[in-house]
Amino acid sequence: MSDDPYLLVPTAPSVDEYLHLRAASGLSPKNAEQAAPVLTSSWAFCHVREVATDRAVAMGRTLGDGGWYFHIADIATLPEHQSRGLGRRVMGWLLDQIADRAPADPYVTLNADEPGRPLYRSLGFVETAPASIAMRLAR
Repeated sequence: MSDDPYLLVPTAPSVDEYLHLRAASGLSPKNAEQAAPVLTSSWAFCHVREVATDRAVAMGRTLGDGGWYFHIADIATLPEHQSRGLGRRVMGWLLDQIADRAPADPYVTLNADEPGRPLYRSLGFVETAPASIAMRLAR
C-alpha cells in the first residue's frame, strides 16, 4: 500500500469535477454543455484524486491529431493542493503519453499563464515569440 495521498487516474474527471477544477483554480469558467465533449474528445486526459476524500484535485489534458501536433490544456490544481508537485505529475504523465504513443518528433504546445510558466520552463518549454505568438478569435 502506498503512502502517497494522491492517485493519478488516466481518465477525465466527471463533468462536475472538471467544471469545479477550472473555476476554483482560476481558469475561465465553462458550463456543462461546453464540458461534456471535452471529456470524451481529448487525445489524453488525466486527473489526480486525493485518496482520503476521493476528490479530484488536479487535472490536465492533451488535444491532438495523433500525428505530429499536440496541445496541452486545462492544467489545473485546486489552490489548497498547489505546491505539492501535482501539476508536474500531470504534465509528466501527459508528456509521457505523447512520447509513448505519438510518432517521432511531435510538436507540443501550450498557452502558459503566468503561474504555470516556471513549471513549463522546467519541463523544457520555451517561448515562441517573436517567431510566433498565440492568437484567438475575439468576438
